[in-house]
Amino acid sequence: MVFVLPEDVNAQTKVHIEQALKLAETTADSAEHLFDLNLKTAKAAGADAVNQIKALAAAKDVQELTSLQTSFAQANAEKVTGYLRAIYGWTTEAQGELGKVFETQVAEVNKTFAAALDKAAKSAPAGSEIAFAAAKSALTAANQAYDAMTKVGKQVADMTEATINATPAVSRKKAA
Repeated sequence: MVFVLPEDVNAQTKVHIEQALKLAETTADSAEHLFDLNLKTAKAAGADAVNQIKALAAAKDVQELTSLQTSFAQANAEKVTGYLRAIYGWTTEAQGELGKVFETQVAEVNKTFAAALDKAAKSAPAGSEIAFAAAKSALTAANQAYDAMTKVGKQVADMTEATINATPAVSRKKAA
């Protein structure tokens, strides 16, 4: 990129620092949420395991033992499904936040590049208009490709979310 004035460099530096800080903040918040989820899950799983072991040890016959094992397996499968849904939700939220920051950065780079091209075109020698038109055309094509890829990525994310939401919790029916 061509910067004519030191103010251009300062403005771009400020924008990039702000975006880097936003990325760092989003990443730290996401890591904190994941850590909190894992800590709560580990605590609950430990407590459940102790309660299940106590219940299994107190079983009076094989039929009660089998019944307890079946109910515990179903409950554990539902908890795993809930955990995976929570991870998916957290990941989707973090991806959305990072996507917003990235889109802002791409828009800013495009704006700055277009402005730099315009400044350079004004001071360029005669006959160089074709080169600047080609550069602007390439920028437009790159933006269109980026938009298309963003739309495809959103469609894939939407289909994945629909599949996850349509999948019922894992359950087992007790055989008669």
